Amino acid sequence: MLDSLMRATIPAFILAAGMVLATAAAAQQPPQFIPSRDVTVTYRVPDAGGDIRMSWLAASQRMRMDMPQGMGWMVMGPGDADGFMVMEQQRMVMALPPGRGEGRGLMPPATARFTREGTDRVANLSCTLWRVEDRGEASRICLTDDGVALRAEQIGQPNSRMEATAVTYGPQDPARFERPRGYQSFQMPQGLGAPGGAIPPPGLR
Repeated sequence: MLDSLMRATIPAFILAAGMVLATAAAAQQPPQFIPSRDVTVTYRVPDAGGDIRMSWLAASQRMRMDMPQGMGWMVMGPGDADGFMVMEQQRMVMALPPGRGEGRGLMPPATARFTREGTDRVANLSCTLWRVEDRGEASRICLTDDGVALRAEQIGQPNSRMEATAVTYGPQDPARFERPRGYQSFQMPQGLGAPGGAIPPPGLR
């Protein structure tokens, strides 16, 4: 039962995180691609079973993603050792393997190319549209001037769209970005840790 639950939720975790971390692919030079101040963003994601909430702790460049319906949450940071996923109902925590897709260390891939395409308005905030191309794939990202991704989508893949519905700036509690104490450690099931599959294509990962 646990294996089935993990196979259903882990791809959603990686998909949503990868789409937001796609802002890193547009960052060979400015614009800002990691939020410069603490913020929480609620995103609508197709087939996620509900809204996904992402919070950024700007001081440590750490991102926490809360999945819908209490499925759990995940934290990613600037180092490979920082990433972990929590399954609340099972009181379990799993370290994410290093090198999980581009942007895993919140740094842009050196091969990415980006083009400014204009401006838009999402969740009542202005953002700049960027087309990101990497290894034959293309995506489009709308970024605020302070580094918040308001929308991300892989071009030609309608179901890949992820769009902000609410953005709240304000101090984050650093404790929410730490591993919970007293939880059992577990390993990712074989086959879910390999590149591809659950990880979005280049430009959205």
